[in-house]
Formats: sequence, structure tokens, C-alpha cells
Amino acid sequence: ANLVLLNHFDTPVWSTNLTAEVKSPVVAELLDNGNFVLRDSKTNGSDEFLWQSFDFPTDTLLPQMKLGLDHKKRLNKFLRSWKSSFDMSSGDYLFKIETLGLPEFFIWMSDFRVFRSGPWNGIRFSGMLEMQKWDDIIYNLTENKEEVAFTFRPTDHNLYSRLTINYAGLLQQFTWDPIYKEWNMLWSTSTDNACETYNPCGPYAYCDMSTSPMCNCVEGFKPRNPQEWALGDVRGRCQRTTPLNCGRDGFTQLRKIKLPDTTAAILDKRIGFKDCKERCAKTCNCTAFANTDIRNGGSGCVIWIGRFVDIRN
Repeated sequence: ANLVLLNHFDTPVWSTNLTAEVKSPVVAELLDNGNFVLRDSKTNGSDEFLWQSFDFPTDTLLPQMKLGLDHKKRLNKFLRSWKSSFDMSSGDYLFKIETLGLPEFFIWMSDFRVFRSGPWNGIRFSGMLEMQKWDDIIYNLTENKEEVAFTFRPTDHNLYSRLTINYAGLLQQFTWDPIYKEWNMLWSTSTDNACETYNPCGPYAYCDMSTSPMCNCVEGFKPRNPQEWALGDVRGRCQRTTPLNCGRDGFTQLRKIKLPDTTAAILDKRIGFKDCKERCAKTCNCTAFANTDIRNGGSGCVIWIGRFVDIRN
């Protein structure tokens, strides 16, 4: 039982590539939610689909679709851009979840990280303010033994919406206007905001478009080369004003900041803020800590060892 696409020479171009044998007739069906499925004609449940297009996203995420890891099917579902606005073949940009550390999305261009969403904090991705501005769209991240899955859904079932990575690498959310029969852009990541690019300022610095220069060393650090730094050359990096003194160091709180890249961070979701602070203070090469979940006063612990990067106001 396979769905096969043939060219005009009757040569297979694409196939669902299924190996399981099905005794009863097989049906191909386009569901109301946009999922194109291959199923046994006697069954109807989503767990029993022989194949479904929702498992193989292109450049667009629809409600009820999932992005991320499906451990059961061994699938990593991500968005890939078109080559151009009129060429639908695979482009250069991927919107893909990273599960080393806390779950967060990266936009990749070929082998380069160009954008990071910030880790999921229980409500949203900490670096994607666009997501929290809209009451009519609910975003969710599920993390368990079976999957790490990002989804969204409109609060009104009459509202049609889609999340797309375009050919230029911008993530854009659209909603359908039934009166004017067109897609309206709800929000988009930006090419104008240099702070939205990945790690523009180097370690121990935060990016803020309202300051000049836009890169600022965090409290307790200063630029190695202040003149070059003032001209926007951040290669000199930030250095500590006072060396760490393990066990006697204090902390400074950074508010309204996108959390640093967590791919090399250490996680413990069983402990809270107080124990997290204690663990970081006792670990000599720990440089920062935070709650993994900001709901209900905060819970969970993430600590950064050594330098941390890609934070912004």
C-alpha cells in the first residue's frame, strides 16, 4: 500500500515508501485540517494512519500539526523554506528544535545559526516577544517520553492561521481574512533588528537596539578594548572587572532578558530557585542560573557553566 507520484514516463518521482502490508482497501484522504493521509478504509483514528503529510512539514505549520521530535516514529519535524517566492523547491533556511539543554528553536541557514528563539519558559519562547502579544493564538510546547512537540491553535475555531518560514528566513504568522479573502500577517521576525540575529555581541554581553553601541557588557564586566567596542567592534569581548572567588561570589539579576543559549547548560527540573542559586554558587565555573519554568512563581533549574552567549534586552 503506497501512494506513488509518477512522471509522464511512468517513472516514480516520489512515494510514501511504506513496507507494511494492508489486507483491506487503502484510502487517500485530505482531512479538514489540511492533513493528507493514507489510511486503512476500515479505520479512522490518527494513530492508525499508514502515512500522513503532517509528519513531513514543508515551509508551513498549521493548527494540529506538530514540530519537534516524535520518539515513537523517530522523526524530527522541522520547517524548511522555499528557494524563492515562486520556487517551491527546498531553500536554505530551517526552523528546527534543539533539545540539548532546554527546548528552543533555531533558524539555520545551511550550517550557520542565524536566529534563536530562546528556551521555552512554560508560557512562550523567552526571546520571541511576538508570541505573547496575541490573545487569539495559543502556543504550546509538550515535552514527555513520547515527544517534544511545538503546536499552536487559534482560540476561535473559525479563525484560520498558519506559521511559515519564508524564502528569506523570516518566521511569519498569518491569519485568514474571510471578508477580503487574503492572508494578513500577524507578526514576523525581523531583518531590521540586529539583536534578533544569533549572538551578535559575543559572551557576557547583551544586545539592546535602544543603546549605542547596541552591545552592552553585563554588570561586572567591561570591554577589553573600550574604543573598538564603542565603534561597534565586539571582537575584543567583555572581561570580568573582578575575578571570581569561588564560594564568596554574589549574583546580579538581569530582568527582561532573553535567556542565553542552553545547548551546553546543565538542567535539573526537580529543584527550585533557592537550591539552584546554591548549586551555582558552589560550582566554581558556574556563571549564571535561572528557573526553567516561570509559571506559579518559578520552578526548575538551569545553570550555565563558563561563558554564556546570545542574550538581548
